[in-house]
Amino acid sequence: MHRAVAALLFLLAPVPAAAQGVVRGTVHDKDGAPISGASVAIPGTTLSTRSDLQGAYRITVVPAGHVRVYAAALGYGPVDTVVALTGGDSTTVDFSLLPAPLALPPVDVVSDRVPHFGDRPATSVGQVTEQDIDRRAVSTVDEAIDHVAGVQMLNGQTNVRGSTGYVQGLNSRVLMTVDGIPMNQGDRGGINWDLMAVDEIESVEILKGAGSSLYGSAAFGGVINVTTRDVPTGLHTRLRLTGGVYGDPPHAVWRFRDSPGMLGGADFSASYGTDVAGGRISAGDRHSDGYRQQDQEDHLHFAGRARWQHMNTRVDFSGAWAADRYDVPLSWCNKNVGAPAECDNRGQAFQPFIVDTAELGARTDSRKGYLAARVHTTVSPRFAWTARGSWLRTHFVDVRHTATEFGIGDRFGTAGQIEAHPDSARTVIVGAEATFSSVTSDIFGSHSQSEFAAYGQSDQRVGGLRVSGGARLDFLAVDGGSLTAVVSPRIGATLNGMWRASVGRGFRSPTMAERFVHTTALGFDVVPNPTLRPETGWSFEIGHTSAPLFRFMRLDAAVFWTEARDFIEPRLIRFPPDTTLPVDSVKIQLQNVVRARIAGIDASVIAAPIPDRLIATLGYTYLDTRRRLAGDSTEGPLAFRPRHLLTLGADYTLGAIGVGADFRFASRPERIELEGFVDPRRVPVKVLDLRAAWKPAGGSVQVRVLATNVLNYIYNLVPETLAPVRTVTLTAVWTH
Repeated sequence: MHRAVAALLFLLAPVPAAAQGVVRGTVHDKDGAPISGASVAIPGTTLSTRSDLQGAYRITVVPAGHVRVYAAALGYGPVDTVVALTGGDSTTVDFSLLPAPLALPPVDVVSDRVPHFGDRPATSVGQVTEQDIDRRAVSTVDEAIDHVAGVQMLNGQTNVRGSTGYVQGLNSRVLMTVDGIPMNQGDRGGINWDLMAVDEIESVEILKGAGSSLYGSAAFGGVINVTTRDVPTGLHTRLRLTGGVYGDPPHAVWRFRDSPGMLGGADFSASYGTDVAGGRISAGDRHSDGYRQQDQEDHLHFAGRARWQHMNTRVDFSGAWAADRYDVPLSWCNKNVGAPAECDNRGQAFQPFIVDTAELGARTDSRKGYLAARVHTTVSPRFAWTARGSWLRTHFVDVRHTATEFGIGDRFGTAGQIEAHPDSARTVIVGAEATFSSVTSDIFGSHSQSEFAAYGQSDQRVGGLRVSGGARLDFLAVDGGSLTAVVSPRIGATLNGMWRASVGRGFRSPTMAERFVHTTALGFDVVPNPTLRPETGWSFEIGHTSAPLFRFMRLDAAVFWTEARDFIEPRLIRFPPDTTLPVDSVKIQLQNVVRARIAGIDASVIAAPIPDRLIATLGYTYLDTRRRLAGDSTEGPLAFRPRHLLTLGADYTLGAIGVGADFRFASRPERIELEGFVDPRRVPVKVLDLRAAWKPAGGSVQVRVLATNVLNYIYNLVPETLAPVRTVTLTAVWTH
């Protein structure tokens, strides 16, 4: 026992100051242009960082002696070197990375739970880089995520490998974090994609598959971590202007206005930093006339970030606030000819651009914001600890002719984590979290939910084999009631960075909105169900990466399988007659009624026939789902899961000019929820986007043109809700 205590004290003890130094430098490409967001690390230790907008990096508490320093960035070949460092000294190491589109991308962090610089994770990870966001000229990050293999956005909800499907505004089986801080709403569990301005985002990583062993509830189907830009040294400003126009409906009988719909926005940010401290503020505004009747939207946001670093401790503060006022188009007009004049159907069976006149003027006012603080201390190259606290607040008011509904949700979180490297081949992570969520609403009531969790994971490398294993224990309590305990173990392994396999348990706790919702939908009363249990499931994956393939391609493919229990779905149920109703009353209630199987193949290919100019990508996901209701032996597919999902992309660059294209295909879903009570019309998705850019080397101005859905293909992802039509936008960005 005394040996274990002595070993722990030795591990916790900081390295004497005289034996430490600083490694600093820059990361740039072969032409000398800075590479931001590059991963720089001392392998086998807790010491790591990312390069800033100028490509600069700085690592402190580096042990004296001969030290191996590693640098890598997406689209470039990794480089490592050995430097001699004297205690108390500062050494400059500049890295020049060569373009290598087929090189395995560095997956340094998915949140901050599993740092393995240069290693491949045991579970599939998709990535959206700063360059992806820039060249697609998107306004919100979910527009870029929609192009990742295995990911589909359904009216704002994230569907990773078919995990979520679609339930309007009540849950998400995917957890979103911003710099490691959970950002799912405290009341409804959804994700506010527009809370973060795209100019503040450095990269996005998508962990596919159950991540509850480290991240807890809502990570049932995966984790999306957004990494924001650090505050670079010096004074920097950035201005982004966007303007665009919506296309007209393809048929004159669908037109609902005489002039084209317009959209536009502006974002501005300014920052100043030194090696010790820095700060950034940003603000933006957007307006859209919409592409449907009653579809106008106004958005305003502010954000700020500050950092302070002294010796081996770094403190970060961040926050954002956004306000939205948007009209609600609700469902399209689908009254039959000769029906009462509740909508202007113009003699058509349905009008996808026109809404029911009974809800003209419906709108939503939304306010949301968050504050977060994080402290990271590197005690020694083998030991570091992190603590954080956060507050996320959402407030919405739905204004309808029939009723006005509101909800205020707060989510407070705190967490602590320890990372240790007993030796260069082993990593141990231990942490604890506590979350308190509350809601005050006329449709959800006034309720609270407390969550407490502890987790741990250990990774061991033996030659080319790396094995990881861990578990998390979550305790949940609603309104101060009895505790519900959920255990989520996980094991995984990678071989030579090419083969991977993992198995883990995921779970999702019902949101307070699901437990206590009491409203009206589709003419039915929606009644609460406080007895809902957590959804659980086991997720399996076997994957392989081949690079290079045929000298100009890289293939990544995985077979995945999830067995889920107690899925929550809305059900039409009959209640016994009361004193006012002579017959049974039919209502909607959310229930744990589904046992589900989600299996399939997820593959992505990147090809670089002309490495410096032409890059092409392909992503394909095949889904096979099975759904069985409790007490029913019949089976069928899960709702809102397309069997085939295909994404194609290509970019060609010649000097300052670049052109590109994206194509998305999703097969027609075999099943939707409440099909007998909503318009069942649905077709396959076939969307083509084109883009062009002018970005001179070393210039401070870049211009991009984006045309989405250029074929003006009319389709819907969810019932009676039209997806965006052709839209052309022009974006100009000025940086200094």
